[in-house]
Amino acid sequence: MISMELVAKSRREGMRWNIINTLNLARPHTTAETFLLDVMNAIYPQTTALELRQQLDYLADRKLVDINKQPHGLWFADLTSLGVDIAEYTVACRPGIARPEKVWS
Repeated sequence: MISMELVAKSRREGMRWNIINTLNLARPHTTAETFLLDVMNAIYPQTTALELRQQLDYLADRKLVDINKQPHGLWFADLTSLGVDIAEYTVACRPGIARPEKVWS
């Protein structure tokens, strides 16, 4: 039986990977958190704004994402060069992000 903690960990790590992928596809444009929330809700039902912001903060702490927090409350995000390298499989990905294994050459 899969524990709820394992399910939550899988969701967090998968969401981080999907945020990186979404931001990579949106480049060179800055992405609003409202758009990211719509995308994450399509993948992970009932994603909350708090959950999304927690994962964005995690990625920002790892220097993968730059977050622009507007005074009126909206957040905007861009990938850093390291985040692009993670998305493009040019650098190793440390634990905490569920990047699938590269199976192509």
